Amino acid sequence: MKIERTSRLDPATGIGFADTPQALSLIHKPDCAAVLWRRQPTPCFQAWLDALPPEQLPRTRTVLRPSDVRVKLEQVCDGQGTPEGPERDTLIDDAAALADIFAGLMGVTWVRLRLEAISTNACRRFHVDMLTARLICTYRGTGTQIGVSSDGAEPKQITTVATGAPIVLRGADWGTGHTLLHRSPPIEGSGEVRLVLVLDPVADPEQVQ
Repeated sequence: MKIERTSRLDPATGIGFADTPQALSLIHKPDCAAVLWRRQPTPCFQAWLDALPPEQLPRTRTVLRPSDVRVKLEQVCDGQGTPEGPERDTLIDDAAALADIFAGLMGVTWVRLRLEAISTNACRRFHVDMLTARLICTYRGTGTQIGVSSDGAEPKQITTVATGAPIVLRGADWGTGHTLLHRSPPIEGSGEVRLVLVLDPVADPEQVQ
Protein backbone atom coordinates (compact mmCIF):
# COMPACT_ATOMS: atom_id res chain seq x y z
CA MET A 1 0.00 0.00 0.00
CA LYS A 2 1.32 3.41 -0.97
CA ILE A 3 1.04 6.11 1.69
CA GLU A 4 0.55 9.61 0.29
CA ARG A 5 2.45 12.42 2.01
CA THR A 6 1.35 16.02 2.01
CA SER A 7 3.29 19.20 2.63
CA ARG A 8 2.75 20.47 6.15
CA LEU A 9 4.10 22.68 8.94
CA ASP A 10 4.90 21.19 12.34
CA PRO A 11 3.84 23.85 14.89
CA ALA A 12 5.92 22.30 17.66
CA THR A 13 9.24 22.81 15.86
CA GLY A 14 8.42 25.40 13.20
CA ILE A 15 9.69 23.02 10.51
CA GLY A 16 7.77 22.71 7.27
CA PHE A 17 7.90 19.53 5.21
CA ALA A 18 7.62 19.91 1.44
CA ASP A 19 7.09 17.18 -1.13
CA THR A 20 7.40 19.51 -4.12
CA PRO A 21 9.64 22.51 -4.83
CA GLN A 22 6.54 24.72 -4.91
CA ALA A 23 5.79 23.81 -1.29
CA LEU A 24 9.03 25.44 -0.16
CA SER A 25 6.88 28.58 -0.08
CA LEU A 26 5.88 27.39 3.41
CA ILE A 27 8.91 29.41 4.53
CA HIS A 28 6.71 32.52 4.26
CA LYS A 29 4.20 31.29 6.83
CA PRO A 30 4.48 33.31 10.08
CA ASP A 31 5.37 30.37 12.36
CA CYS A 32 7.79 28.67 9.97
CA ALA A 33 11.50 28.53 10.83
CA ALA A 34 12.64 26.16 8.07
CA VAL A 35 11.31 24.04 5.23
CA LEU A 36 12.72 20.65 4.33
CA TRP A 37 12.15 19.29 0.84
CA ARG A 38 11.73 15.55 1.36
CA ARG A 39 13.42 14.04 -1.67
CA GLN A 40 16.02 11.37 -2.29
CA PRO A 41 18.79 11.20 -4.91
CA THR A 42 18.76 8.36 -7.39
CA PRO A 43 21.00 5.46 -6.34
CA CYS A 44 23.17 5.68 -9.47
CA PHE A 45 23.81 9.40 -8.99
CA GLN A 46 24.66 8.96 -5.31
CA ALA A 47 26.96 6.02 -5.98
CA TRP A 48 28.83 8.04 -8.61
CA LEU A 49 29.23 11.07 -6.37
CA ASP A 50 30.25 9.06 -3.30
CA ALA A 51 32.93 7.26 -5.31
CA LEU A 52 34.60 10.42 -6.65
CA PRO A 53 38.07 11.17 -5.25
CA PRO A 54 37.80 14.30 -3.04
CA GLU A 55 40.12 16.26 -5.33
CA GLN A 56 37.58 15.86 -8.17
CA LEU A 57 34.67 17.33 -6.21
CA PRO A 58 33.68 20.72 -7.64
CA ARG A 59 34.07 23.73 -5.35
CA THR A 60 33.49 27.44 -5.78
CA ARG A 61 32.37 30.63 -4.04
CA THR A 62 30.70 33.23 -6.22
CA VAL A 63 27.86 35.72 -6.58
CA LEU A 64 25.83 35.37 -9.76
CA ARG A 65 22.40 35.26 -11.35
CA PRO A 66 20.65 31.87 -11.18
CA SER A 67 20.61 31.79 -14.99
CA ASP A 68 24.43 31.76 -14.96
CA VAL A 69 24.86 28.90 -12.47
CA ARG A 70 24.91 26.12 -15.05
CA VAL A 71 27.72 27.63 -17.14
CA LYS A 72 29.71 28.54 -14.03
CA LEU A 73 29.52 25.04 -12.58
CA GLU A 74 30.45 23.46 -15.91
CA GLN A 75 33.63 25.57 -15.82
CA VAL A 76 34.26 24.63 -12.20
CA CYS A 77 33.82 20.92 -12.91
CA ASP A 78 36.15 21.13 -15.89
CA GLY A 79 38.79 22.88 -13.80
CA GLN A 80 38.46 20.40 -10.94
CA GLY A 81 38.54 17.34 -13.18
CA THR A 82 35.02 16.20 -12.30
CA PRO A 83 34.32 13.43 -14.85
CA GLU A 84 31.86 14.26 -17.60
CA GLY A 85 28.70 12.23 -17.92
CA PRO A 86 25.00 12.15 -17.00
CA GLU A 87 25.68 12.20 -13.27
CA ARG A 88 27.78 15.36 -13.52
CA ASP A 89 25.01 16.90 -15.61
CA THR A 90 22.51 15.96 -12.91
CA LEU A 91 24.58 17.69 -10.23
CA ILE A 92 24.96 20.87 -12.28
CA ASP A 93 21.31 20.94 -13.34
CA ASP A 94 20.10 20.41 -9.79
CA ALA A 95 22.27 23.18 -8.32
CA ALA A 96 21.06 25.54 -11.06
CA ALA A 97 17.44 24.61 -10.40
CA LEU A 98 17.84 25.15 -6.64
CA ALA A 99 19.39 28.57 -7.26
CA ASP A 100 16.44 29.52 -9.44
CA ILE A 101 13.90 28.21 -6.92
CA PHE A 102 15.59 29.94 -3.98
CA ALA A 103 15.91 33.27 -5.78
CA GLY A 104 12.21 33.12 -6.58
CA LEU A 105 11.33 32.37 -2.95
CA MET A 106 13.39 35.30 -1.74
CA GLY A 107 12.43 37.73 -4.51
CA VAL A 108 16.03 38.41 -5.60
CA THR A 109 17.85 38.22 -8.93
CA TRP A 110 21.28 37.35 -7.50
CA VAL A 111 22.51 34.65 -5.13
CA ARG A 112 25.72 33.90 -3.31
CA LEU A 113 26.64 30.32 -4.17
CA ARG A 114 29.06 28.16 -2.25
CA LEU A 115 29.84 24.61 -3.29
CA GLU A 116 32.30 23.16 -0.82
CA ALA A 117 34.08 19.88 -0.19
CA ILE A 118 34.27 19.67 3.61
CA SER A 119 36.30 17.26 5.72
CA THR A 120 36.43 19.26 8.97
CA ASN A 121 33.83 20.18 11.58
CA ALA A 122 33.23 23.50 9.75
CA CYS A 123 30.62 25.34 11.87
CA ARG A 124 30.04 22.86 14.70
CA ARG A 125 28.15 25.19 17.08
CA PHE A 126 24.38 25.34 16.84
CA HIS A 127 23.35 28.78 15.62
CA VAL A 128 21.04 30.95 13.53
CA ASP A 129 22.61 32.57 10.45
CA MET A 130 22.92 36.37 10.41
CA LEU A 131 21.01 36.85 7.17
CA THR A 132 17.47 36.62 5.87
CA ALA A 133 17.45 32.98 4.81
CA ARG A 134 19.74 30.26 3.50
CA LEU A 135 19.32 27.12 1.45
CA ILE A 136 21.59 24.17 2.22
CA CYS A 137 21.76 20.91 0.28
CA THR A 138 24.30 18.24 1.21
CA TYR A 139 24.94 16.24 -1.95
CA ARG A 140 27.47 13.90 -0.36
CA GLY A 141 28.03 12.87 3.24
CA THR A 142 26.21 13.70 6.45
CA GLY A 143 23.57 16.40 6.19
CA THR A 144 23.02 19.54 8.25
CA GLN A 145 21.87 18.96 11.84
CA ILE A 146 18.91 20.87 13.27
CA GLY A 147 17.19 21.11 16.64
CA VAL A 148 14.98 23.34 18.78
CA SER A 149 16.51 25.21 21.73
CA SER A 150 14.70 27.80 23.86
CA ASP A 151 17.87 29.14 25.52
CA GLY A 152 20.47 28.96 22.73
CA ALA A 153 22.12 25.87 24.20
CA GLU A 154 22.70 22.69 22.21
CA PRO A 155 19.32 21.11 21.41
CA LYS A 156 18.43 18.03 23.40
CA GLN A 157 16.99 16.37 20.30
CA ILE A 158 19.01 16.61 17.09
CA THR A 159 17.77 15.71 13.61
CA THR A 160 20.12 15.14 10.68
CA VAL A 161 18.81 16.27 7.30
CA ALA A 162 18.96 13.49 4.71
CA THR A 163 21.60 13.57 2.01
CA GLY A 164 20.24 15.24 -1.12
CA ALA A 165 17.36 16.94 0.70
CA PRO A 166 17.44 20.76 0.46
CA ILE A 167 16.47 22.75 3.53
CA VAL A 168 15.61 26.47 3.59
CA LEU A 169 16.38 28.05 6.96
CA ARG A 170 15.23 31.45 8.15
CA GLY A 171 18.02 33.65 9.48
CA ALA A 172 18.13 36.30 12.19
CA ASP A 173 17.45 39.09 9.67
CA TRP A 174 14.03 37.64 8.88
CA GLY A 175 12.85 39.33 12.06
CA THR A 176 11.35 36.34 13.85
CA GLY A 177 12.29 34.90 17.22
CA HIS A 178 12.16 31.23 16.35
CA THR A 179 14.25 28.74 18.30
CA LEU A 180 15.34 26.35 15.55
CA LEU A 181 19.14 26.10 15.43
CA HIS A 182 21.42 24.28 13.00
CA ARG A 183 25.06 23.26 12.56
CA SER A 184 27.41 21.35 10.30
CA PRO A 185 27.85 17.76 11.54
CA PRO A 186 31.11 17.11 13.44
CA ILE A 187 33.07 14.83 11.08
CA GLU A 188 36.69 15.84 11.63
CA GLY A 189 38.98 12.81 11.81
CA SER A 190 36.36 10.46 10.38
CA GLY A 191 37.74 10.49 6.83
CA GLU A 192 34.38 11.66 5.51
CA VAL A 193 34.29 14.32 2.78
CA ARG A 194 31.00 16.14 2.37
CA LEU A 195 29.88 18.09 -0.71
CA VAL A 196 27.60 20.93 0.35
CA LEU A 197 25.72 23.56 -1.65
CA VAL A 198 24.87 26.79 0.20
CA LEU A 199 22.74 29.57 -1.34
CA ASP A 200 22.19 33.04 0.17
CA PRO A 201 20.00 35.82 -1.27
CA VAL A 202 21.80 38.88 -2.61
CA ALA A 203 19.90 42.14 -3.08
CA ASP A 204 22.83 44.20 -4.40
CA PRO A 205 25.89 42.32 -5.74
CA GLU A 206 28.00 45.50 -5.57
CA GLN A 207 27.66 45.54 -1.79
CA VAL A 208 28.71 41.92 -1.27
CA GLN A 209 32.02 41.59 0.57
